[in-house]
Amino acid sequence: MTLTSAVVLLFLVIDPFGNIPFFVAALNQVEPARHRFVVIRELMIALAVMVGFLFLGQQMLRALGISDPALTIAGGVILFLIAVRMMFPPTTSLQEDIEGEPFIVPLAIPYVAGPSVLAAELLLMSKEPERWSTWLIAVLIAWLATAVIVLLGSQFVARLGKRGLIAIERLMGMVLVAISIQMFLTGVEDFFG
Repeated sequence: MTLTSAVVLLFLVIDPFGNIPFFVAALNQVEPARHRFVVIRELMIALAVMVGFLFLGQQMLRALGISDPALTIAGGVILFLIAVRMMFPPTTSLQEDIEGEPFIVPLAIPYVAGPSVLAAELLLMSKEPERWSTWLIAVLIAWLATAVIVLLGSQFVARLGKRGLIAIERLMGMVLVAISIQMFLTGVEDFFG
């Protein structure tokens, strides 16, 4: 996997356009003057979690005795389920009711540093751990792109509208379906090969 494909994978899995409505709703109870501070704080916490998991996730896998093919297949299945949810969102809202100012949950975790991102990081590191610097750069670039989109969320909502955001999320979901199927097939091939 190249740096570019790793960035695209992580960006798609983070799904910043799909997270904009969640961020906007979570900040309803927060004074407008603190919105930017809260978003930046939550993004920094998410980055710390993502970088930490990038380096510590491998040790957890070894402790659990999970093989690379099993991880690749599981990652493909997880990404597929996320992609299906992006393309066909549930009829009930997945938004959490938050009283007061959000802290760590749900903005940092799971909206930005969710299970799907952590699984994607595990997959990257399990395949080629010696390329840790490439994967770290990929995480940083995907996080930075997400940060820009989330920080400008209200402007995206104003310009694209709800339908525009939904269209972008569905398109991202279609690309993620193809990536997840390829991961699944690679895991099966590694297992039987």
